[in-house]
Amino acid sequence: MYGIECDNEMVVIDCGNKFPDETLLGIDLIIPDLTYLEENKERVKGLIVTHGHEDHIGGIPFFLKKMNVPVYATRFTLGLIELKLQEHRLLGETELVEIDSQSTLTFGKMNTSFFKVNHSIPDCLGVVFDTPEGTIVHTGDFKFDLTPANSEAADIYKMAEIGRKGVLLLLSESTNAERPGATPSEQIVAEHMEDAFMKARRKVIVSTFASNVNRVQQVVDAAKKTNRKLALLGRSMVNVIGVAMERGYLQVPDGMLIDPNEVHDYPPERVAILCTGSQGEPLAALARLSTSSFRGIEILPEDLVILAAGPIPGNERSVSKIIDQLFMLGAKVIYGSGVSTGMHVSGHGYQEDLKLMLTLMKPTYFIPIHGEYRMLHHHRMLAEAVGVEKGHTFLLKNGEVVDLEDKIARQTRSIPSGNTYIDGVGIGDVGEIILRDRKQLSEDGMLVIVLTMSRTERKLISGPDTISRGFVYVRDAEELIQEVNRFAKKAVNDSEERSQNNWKALRQEVKKSIGQYVFSQTRRKPMILPIIIQV
Repeated sequence: MYGIECDNEMVVIDCGNKFPDETLLGIDLIIPDLTYLEENKERVKGLIVTHGHEDHIGGIPFFLKKMNVPVYATRFTLGLIELKLQEHRLLGETELVEIDSQSTLTFGKMNTSFFKVNHSIPDCLGVVFDTPEGTIVHTGDFKFDLTPANSEAADIYKMAEIGRKGVLLLLSESTNAERPGATPSEQIVAEHMEDAFMKARRKVIVSTFASNVNRVQQVVDAAKKTNRKLALLGRSMVNVIGVAMERGYLQVPDGMLIDPNEVHDYPPERVAILCTGSQGEPLAALARLSTSSFRGIEILPEDLVILAAGPIPGNERSVSKIIDQLFMLGAKVIYGSGVSTGMHVSGHGYQEDLKLMLTLMKPTYFIPIHGEYRMLHHHRMLAEAVGVEKGHTFLLKNGEVVDLEDKIARQTRSIPSGNTYIDGVGIGDVGEIILRDRKQLSEDGMLVIVLTMSRTERKLISGPDTISRGFVYVRDAEELIQEVNRFAKKAVNDSEERSQNNWKALRQEVKKSIGQYVFSQTRRKPMILPIIIQV
C-alpha cells in the first residue's frame, strides 16, 4: 500500500494482504495498519488498484470498512475485487470505477494517467501522477515481454514519452532485482506445456496460480490439442476462471469443462485437471491429491503432475514435501522454473527489465519498492548504474515518508505503520500478547488448577483438580500431578495464614509456586490457569 498526498488530497495505491508464517498461530491474513488513513479519512479521495493479485487487492474489503471511497481498477481487476466485496457484503455500497491505460483522473491538483505493463495477470497498469512539484510514477508489478501470451504489449512508447517530459520521482518494483538478465517470455511455457500434454500417457494434473490467466489459457490450449476434457479443483480456481471467461480474458471451447465428479467417466488419457496448491498450501487441492485425500479423484502411477509456478520464498519446504508425496504415488512430476523445465517464467522483471524501466523514465529521484530489503538495495545499485545520482535513492521502511518540496526530495518523518492481524471475523483484536500465549500453548501446553473454596471462610473445600492439555499425559505422570496439587494446597494454606483476602493475589501465588516446581522438574513452561470456584 502506497499513498500520494498533494495539498489536501490523498490517493492510495493498492491495498493487499500477506499470508502468515508458522509463527503467527491462528492468523488468517495480515493487512496494513490503516491508522494514518483513518485519522485523515476526509482527505482520502480514492483507491487506485494496479492489478488483481492478492498482495494488491486482498486488504480492500477491510480498507473499505474503514473508509468508503471510490475504487479505480481495470475490467479484470474489478471482477476479482467484486468477488471479495460480495463475500464481505460490500458490493452494493462501493463505487467501482473501471479504468484502462487511456483513462485520466483528477484529484485536486493531481492529474492521473496510466500505462500498460506486462505481468502474470491480465490488465496491469502503471500510474502517473502529474503534480505541481513534478511527475511521480508508480510502475506496479511488471516485466517486459515482447511476445506476451495474450498479445497485450506494454506501452513502451508511452513510458519513453513520460520519461522525455521528465519524471521527478519513480517508484519501481524490486522483486527480481537480484536476478541477472531479462525475464523469459511467457511464450516459452506454451511450447513446453503442449509438448508435455502430447507425451502424457494418462491424465495430466496442472497446478498454478488461479490468477495467471495466460498460463491457464495455455493449459486450455494444450488440452484442446490433445482432445482432453478439463476439470477445475479449488474455489479460487473456479472463481477466477469464471470471471476471466465472463469478461472475455479466457477462451474455453464449449464442452471442455467438466465437473470433478465426471473425471472417471472418461479414459485417463482424455482428462486434464487444473488445480490450486502450487505453493504447498496444506488445504489446497494439490496437497490433498498428494495424500490421496481428495474425494473422488486420485493420482495413480504414470499420471503426469506439472507445477506451473515457482515457489514463493518461504514456501520451498512445503512444496518440496508435496513433490515427494507425488513421486511416492508413482506420478511423473515436472517442477522448477526457467529453462530447466519451461513450465514457469516469472511475472516480475529481472535486472535488465528494471534497468530498461529506469532508462525509459530517467527519474531525478528513485524509490525501489515491493521486495525484501536486500532486493531494494540491489535495485538502488542498478539505478545508480544507469544514471540516477547517488544520494537520490531512498530505501524506505514501512511508514517512512518522502516529502517533495521545490523539486527536492527529503526523507525526514514517519507515519504510524505496521501489521493488522485478521483472525476469523476479528480485525486487529489479536496482538502480540495473544500471539505469545498461543506460542506458549503450542510449545508447552497448559495446566488448569481448579480450587473449590468457601467464599466466607476462604478455605479449600475440595480439590485441587489438575487438568493437563498438551503438557503431560496425566496417567503417565501421576507423581508430578500429585506434587502440583500439593504445591497448590500449600499456596492456599500460606495465603490463609497471612490472612490474605485477595482472590487475585491467591491465583498469582498458585501460578508462581506451581510454575517454579514444574520448570524445575520438566524444563517446560506450560500456561498455568488457576481457577477458583467460590461456594
